[in-house]
Amino acid sequence: MRPQVSILMAVRNEQAHLPAALASLQAQSLRDWELVAVDDGSRDRTLHLLRQAAAADPRVRIIPRPPQGLVAGLNTGLRHCRAPLIARMDGDDICHPRRLELQSLFLRRQSEIGLVATRVRHFPRWRLRDGMRAYEQWQNEALDHESIMRELYVESPFAHPSVMMRRSILLQAGGYRDMGWAEDYDLWLRLARRGVRFARLPQSLLYWRDRPQRLTRTAQNCSAEAFRLCKLHHLQRSFLKDEGEVTLWGAGMEGKAWRRILAQAGVKVTRWVEVDRRKIGQKIHGAPVVPIDALKAGEGPVLVTVGARGARSQIRTWSREKGLKEGRDLIFVT
Repeated sequence: MRPQVSILMAVRNEQAHLPAALASLQAQSLRDWELVAVDDGSRDRTLHLLRQAAAADPRVRIIPRPPQGLVAGLNTGLRHCRAPLIARMDGDDICHPRRLELQSLFLRRQSEIGLVATRVRHFPRWRLRDGMRAYEQWQNEALDHESIMRELYVESPFAHPSVMMRRSILLQAGGYRDMGWAEDYDLWLRLARRGVRFARLPQSLLYWRDRPQRLTRTAQNCSAEAFRLCKLHHLQRSFLKDEGEVTLWGAGMEGKAWRRILAQAGVKVTRWVEVDRRKIGQKIHGAPVVPIDALKAGEGPVLVTVGARGARSQIRTWSREKGLKEGRDLIFVT
């Protein structure tokens, strides 16, 4: 019989933290699972530890292979997953004992939801910088589909190892892609464009290890520039489809970085929106800087590139009062 949940894990050189991750799976209240573990050419004892786990538990299935990278490893593992539900897991994180139970129960009861994440908690806490604490709080606040969609282009709304998805939607989307940017964020944006509905459980069910070697800190495909390119790629297939001109709200460093990649993609910035009176009336790269009152609904797409703390809620309040609608007139991209 097929298990209820396939846990998809791709690992390389995780001997230091893998035992704790595997122990957290053994402690799951839901027992009907399989672990599909792809060892991507580890040079340490990772494969040995996986083989020990498989010898002790037939639910653990190992796929050893030469190193080909995370995306190839995930797609290899996906082809071996048998369950209708796929839970992602990394070799250095820890699951709450009820993680699989609560996520699978939610998806069984909420048939309209294709992906459900959980709240996460970073550890060790003493190592966290203010930026990562803010990211954790921001991510954990969006629980329902509508709030997640509002934040979709701000940053990646899910911690990859916290999600559980229906296997069918992942296969229909073509699995994971290596496009030069984060494979998980690319997947969320593709699923959103396909109409998949998202949710997040209110419990913190994944303990997300923070360390200097984490890919989100070190990998080129997780850089700020890579994220901008990923966002633009998907925006040009949705909000900016067939658009050759755009307004940028925010003439700071982030706005100018967006102007550059938009120009490379053939999209012209025709004006900048600013609250800084010193900038209003100037021209930046040939486009005038106008006050916020110059914006009107239906005049063309606006990308909001203001990332200052608290600015997003203020801009949302002002936009609603002026009749501008998110997703139709403007989208936050930072």
